[in-house]
Amino acid sequence: MSVTVPRSDLADTVLGRLVTTFSAAADPPRAAHMRAYMKDVAPFLGLTSPIRRELAKTVLAGTPRPDEDDCAAIALRCWALPEREYAYFAADYLRRHIRRCSSGFLPVVRHLVTTNPWWDTVDALAAHVVGGLVAADPRLRTAMDAWIEDDDLWVVRTALLHQLRRKESTDAERLFAYCLRQSGHPDFFIRKAVGWCLREYAKTDPDAVRAFVARERGRLAPLSAREATKNL
Repeated sequence: MSVTVPRSDLADTVLGRLVTTFSAAADPPRAAHMRAYMKDVAPFLGLTSPIRRELAKTVLAGTPRPDEDDCAAIALRCWALPEREYAYFAADYLRRHIRRCSSGFLPVVRHLVTTNPWWDTVDALAAHVVGGLVAADPRLRTAMDAWIEDDDLWVVRTALLHQLRRKESTDAERLFAYCLRQSGHPDFFIRKAVGWCLREYAKTDPDAVRAFVARERGRLAPLSAREATKNL
């Protein structure tokens, strides 16, 4: 599904400041190291997370709160820039303002999840952006039921991780069902995500996770079971 970048004066302002500020702080030697560490998924400017977030405060100083179109425009335009730090900026921005967005924002996030995907952007979007949308509108759980069946492994990973920060509000039945649905997935990133979301929920209900892993150990990948019970 294609998405259109909305018209946004706020995005014009933010992107102008952003590119100027970030590019001026570029560190080419560090950028080369970061690109290698991230398996050449994208070029980098070489900004560490603390520096990037401090620069982001300067970029956003005095800007108004966005509406949904502003969020979409800023995120989509950042994602279209080659250097990875722009996507990190967008993910942070969406996390901060996701309550300004409706359930209709989900197609935009799916586009972000599936465009030049890697764990560094997908995981932030899953836990903090998709998770925020579903928490605000439980009707989106049916969309997650579709995403867990998707052919795209990053969409599947997003469905697995979208409840990562829900704690007592976790839909445990869905969580366990999703883990079983993808328990035989051949990809490392899915097997790891199964274990991760179980390990995180174990902080809230360790007995439920312990019982689930014991009951389903024959179906869970060894990596998933090991990750799930790491802190139990």
